[in-house]
Amino acid sequence: MLNPADQALIDAFLDALWLEKGLSENTLKSYRHDLEKLGDWVSGQGTTLLTLRRADMNTYLSYRMQRGLKARSTARCLSCVRAFYRYLLRENKIDVDPTLQVENPKLGRPLPDTLTEADVEKLLAAPDTSSPIGMRDRTMLEVLYACGLRVSELTNLKMSEINLRQGVVRIVGKGSKERLVPLGEEAISWLNRYLQEARNELLKKNLAQDTVFPSNRGSVMTRQTFWHRLKEHARHAGITKKLSPHTLRHAFATHLLNHGADLRVVQLLLGHSDLSTTQIYTHIAQHRMKELHQEHHPRG
Repeated sequence: MLNPADQALIDAFLDALWLEKGLSENTLKSYRHDLEKLGDWVSGQGTTLLTLRRADMNTYLSYRMQRGLKARSTARCLSCVRAFYRYLLRENKIDVDPTLQVENPKLGRPLPDTLTEADVEKLLAAPDTSSPIGMRDRTMLEVLYACGLRVSELTNLKMSEINLRQGVVRIVGKGSKERLVPLGEEAISWLNRYLQEARNELLKKNLAQDTVFPSNRGSVMTRQTFWHRLKEHARHAGITKKLSPHTLRHAFATHLLNHGADLRVVQLLLGHSDLSTTQIYTHIAQHRMKELHQEHHPRG
């Protein structure tokens, strides 16, 4: 069990991280989870976070992998732990960083799961728009696909951040970075219908609520609720592919590139700070072209 001294160190690190980098609540929760899991393990070994050695760190990473945790998850954990020990070194809490010379787990480069344009059309058509909830869900899916938003960006979207006259949405993404994303005619049309016909009914008495897509209780919808709704609509549409909360974001990027969009434009629309993060989608586009060649070419 995590000892109080280690808990205090983690709390101080996360407070400093929030002040210095303005990381999102979800990122800070992820960091806390990784560090507290390490703290629990360290406590079970009869030591503390301050006395952790490089050999202990390697043992912990092996322990994670033996438990079946994925290499990507372990790499993310190690990145968090590195930042934590850099902070402790800076604050003169330790003399040696135990994460130095600890190798990252070897990662493959899996392609994100995505949908074909036909799959997307089926998914968008799945909600029953005769009900306020169905109208909301259809509009959320349209905006998600039109703008390539993260799910948290969609569920936290405020009325003050959409401009239907100019056809853009202002997104405050990771690290509090802002970007303007075009909505497109179809998404604007659905937003107009939804705002006129369904939103007030969902808000109930919370008419001062600024969220664009409230839950059926009139409050801000959680990411988990939207994820549940997405899976229900995919099932109704007969889509059996593995989905993730980023499925429509991946489809947005892939379909833009398939239709000739510039990679740097896609980077800006997605809000990626590094072009290398966006480049994964060029691999998807190439992968799809190979599939089509094999399927349709007489010598494929």
